[in-house]
Amino acid sequence: MEAFEILLPLAVILLFGKLMGIGAHRCGMPAVIGMLIAGILIGLLSYIPWEPLHEAFFSEEVMSGLEIMSKLGVVLIMFSAGLGTDLKKLRSTGVASVVITLFGVVVPMGLGTLVAFLFFPDESVLSWLFYGAILTATSVSVTVAVLKELGKLDSKVGASIVAAAVIDDVIGIVILSVLTGFSSGAEGDAGGWNWFHPNAWLVCIKIVVFFVAAIALGVALRKLFDLMERKAPHNRRVPIISLAACFLYAYGAEKLFGVADITGAYLAGILLGGTLSETPYVESKVDTMGYLFFSPVFFAFIGINNIGAFAEIDVSFLGFGFAYVAAALIGKLAGCFAGAKICRFSVKDSLRVGLGMMVRAEVVLICTERGVSAGLVDPAVFPFVILIILLSSVLTPVFLKLSYRKELRSPLPSPEH
Repeated sequence: MEAFEILLPLAVILLFGKLMGIGAHRCGMPAVIGMLIAGILIGLLSYIPWEPLHEAFFSEEVMSGLEIMSKLGVVLIMFSAGLGTDLKKLRSTGVASVVITLFGVVVPMGLGTLVAFLFFPDESVLSWLFYGAILTATSVSVTVAVLKELGKLDSKVGASIVAAAVIDDVIGIVILSVLTGFSSGAEGDAGGWNWFHPNAWLVCIKIVVFFVAAIALGVALRKLFDLMERKAPHNRRVPIISLAACFLYAYGAEKLFGVADITGAYLAGILLGGTLSETPYVESKVDTMGYLFFSPVFFAFIGINNIGAFAEIDVSFLGFGFAYVAAALIGKLAGCFAGAKICRFSVKDSLRVGLGMMVRAEVVLICTERGVSAGLVDPAVFPFVILIILLSSVLTPVFLKLSYRKELRSPLPSPEH
C-alpha cells in the first residue's frame, strides 16, 4: 500500500465523524456518540461486495494504519485527563476510589465466573475464573471524553472515576497475569494450580517498580519544567517535551512493566500537571491535536474494527453470550454503584460512577485474547466481548449526559470548536 492511500479513509472518518458529532450534539448527546456511530456505519460498508471499496477502506494495511492512530488517540485522551486532574481532589477521593475499584472488580468477576460455571460446568476452575477476570477490565477513555465535554472531569465524580480506573487497571492486570501464570505452571490432567509459579507473581513486583520509577522520573521532569517555565514561558518546547514524556511513559508502562499504556499516559499527565503554571498551555495544545484528529479516529475505529465480529457468532453460544454481556454491564454498574454509595456518595453520583466505570474498550479485547491463547477461553466469546464494548461505549455517554441534564447551566460546548 502506498502511504497516500490511507488519506481517503482518514478524510471520510474525520468528515463523517464531525457531521455525526454535530448531529449528536444537536440531539443533546455528547459528540463522541456521533463519532462512535460514524465508525459503526463505516464498518457496515465492509458488507458491500465491491472489491475497490474493500481495498480502499478495509485492507490490512489501512486497518493497521488506523489502529496506530487510534492508539495514539486513546493515549492522548488519557494524557489530557491526567493534565486536567486536580491532585487535591484526587487525594480526597483516594479511599473512595479504592473502595469503588474493589467492588467494581469483585462483583463483575464474580458474576462472570458464575455465568461460566453455569454454562460450562465441565470446564476447570481456572477457566471459570478467567471468564470472570475478563470482565474486571475498565477503559474510561470514552467516559473521560464525555466528562470533559460536559465540564465535569474535575468534579468529585470525575476524579473518582479516573482514579478508580487506574487502580482497576492495576488490579485487573495482576489478576490476569496471576491466572495466566497459574495456567503456565499447571501440571497434570487435573490442571492443578501452581501457586508459587514465578510468572504469576513477577508481575506484582514489576507493577510496584513501575510506579516507583515513574514517580521518581516525574519529580525530575517537574524540576526541568519549572526551570523551562522561568526562562521561556509559553514556549513550544514545553508541550513538545510533554508529549515526549507522555509517549515515553506509555511505552515504558506496556513494554517494560506489563502495565497498560493508557495508565502510563495518565500517570505522565498527573505528574506533569497539577501545580505547573504551564499546564493549561500544554493541555490546550494536546487537546487541539488529540480532539481534532487522533480522538475521532479512535472512536470511529472502535466501530469499524469490531462490527465484523457479529458475522462469526456461534449460535450454540448465544445463551452464554447474552448472559455474559449482562454480567459485564450489570456487574460493573452495580459493583461501582455499591462502592460509591458505601463511601457516602449520593444516589445520583453513585449511579454516575457506575456508568462511568462500565465502559470497556481495547483492554477487554487484550484480556480475552490472552485467555484464548492460554486455552482457558473459547474463541466464540469474541463477538460478545465486542458487543460489550459497543453497548458500553454507546450507553455510557447517553446516560451520563441524561444524569447531568438538570445541572448543566449552559449547553454542551459545540463540537465546531
